[in-house]
Amino acid sequence: MISVNDFRPGLTFQYEGNIYVVIEAQHSKSGRGQAHVKTKVRNLRSNTTINITLTGGDKVEKAIIDKVDMQYLYDDGINIIFMDTQTYDQLEVPSIKLVWKKNFLKEGIIASVTKYEGEVLEIILPDKVDLVITETEVAVKGDTNSGAMKKAVLETGLELQVPLFIKKREVITVSTSDGKYLSRA
Repeated sequence: MISVNDFRPGLTFQYEGNIYVVIEAQHSKSGRGQAHVKTKVRNLRSNTTINITLTGGDKVEKAIIDKVDMQYLYDDGINIIFMDTQTYDQLEVPSIKLVWKKNFLKEGIIASVTKYEGEVLEIILPDKVDLVITETEVAVKGDTNSGAMKKAVLETGLELQVPLFIKKREVITVSTSDGKYLSRA
């Protein structure tokens, strides 16, 4: 058990059946009243940020979060399969939990998997990945105003805007946070 007076950013704890990580903690004491700890926390299951006010001296259960590097193997249509690079154990994550992240998963990519007591909380991809363009529009000569872009489709099925000079079968670097073109690989 941890006292809420010891809250610091990055600390993980269990409260009312959910698992939270502390983003900010502010201790306050007013007059004769009891001290309070106002915290801004992120729910690790729903990825929502909320504010919680607790009474100073309250205790909460510490949550031990495991972070393991795993390699993406394949998508069987229902689950996405990852393999622990140390133990070779396989982990199945329902595809529905990774709808956005599937746009960046290609065979062999290493992702960090955070787990609490065996429950997968989050899959953390690298900040950027290199992907091959499978389809792109043809650039028209003379269509070169500054910043001109065209539509392209990547090997994972993601559609994005790329500069006119990018061609089919080129490898490009894409941001996993917003799905935007960064550079040629």
